[in-house]
Amino acid sequence: MVMWHNVLMVRTAPPTVTTAKMLNEYLQDWLGTRAQSEQKIVDLVEGGLPTKVVNHLIERGLTRKEVFDVIIPLRTWKHRKSRRQPLSKEESERAVRAARILARAQAVWGDQESALNWLRAPKKRFEGRSPLQMLSTETGGRLVEQMLVQIDEGMFA
Repeated sequence: MVMWHNVLMVRTAPPTVTTAKMLNEYLQDWLGTRAQSEQKIVDLVEGGLPTKVVNHLIERGLTRKEVFDVIIPLRTWKHRKSRRQPLSKEESERAVRAARILARAQAVWGDQESALNWLRAPKKRFEGRSPLQMLSTETGGRLVEQMLVQIDEGMFA
């Protein structure tokens, strides 16, 4: 048996590689939408996601601070919500990026609680920052996603 280590867990075998279908289902769940394809998600982002996506991410387990640090400043969100405006394209993109990473982490670790624990724990690879803290930029999000893929494929933890 292969042994590999993570900051939070020790596994006796590498996790199973996640399927695109599973990731899409988790992504839809995190966003609170039923976009059935990547193109539909692109369309939603281009049109601006509704502000309720922020509430949905908080209800799913992110803290208000995490959401307002990574996706949209609180004051901006309140402004958009009071005027019934959707998130901007950039804010929508950050929300989708966060949801995509959350979905992949949930698929890798098996449940939402374990995924959130992993995402909140500082990592040496990110110079002591947590994966969630890395999500405010596209580059940071890609690094987190790359790490999750490597863990999922049993390469690295």
